[in-house]
Amino acid sequence: MAVSEELIREELKKVIDPELFVNIVDLGLVYEVTIKDAEEDKKNIKIDMTLTSPMCPAGPQLIAQSKQIVSAIEDVGEVEVKIVLDPAWSPDRMSDDARDQLGIF
Repeated sequence: MAVSEELIREELKKVIDPELFVNIVDLGLVYEVTIKDAEEDKKNIKIDMTLTSPMCPAGPQLIAQSKQIVSAIEDVGEVEVKIVLDPAWSPDRMSDDARDQLGIF
């Protein structure tokens, strides 16, 4: 399967926030996925994501897992995960599935 934003976001659903037990995509933590051509038909990936709070203790774990999972996709070269705090995360960014899982209506 060709490297695409949809594929990357689907794979990132494997990264689960250890405090909320919901994946980072449905939580609305993944803001932007950029794909650029690289050498040897590879694609370099840049992910802008945020955390539920600026001092989230799970931040390093979420970054490492995101890099590991995206790097395992065939034809992916370098993976950069950048934490951005603007705009700040809010529960409004969550998917309906995440809201259901957390009991937020």
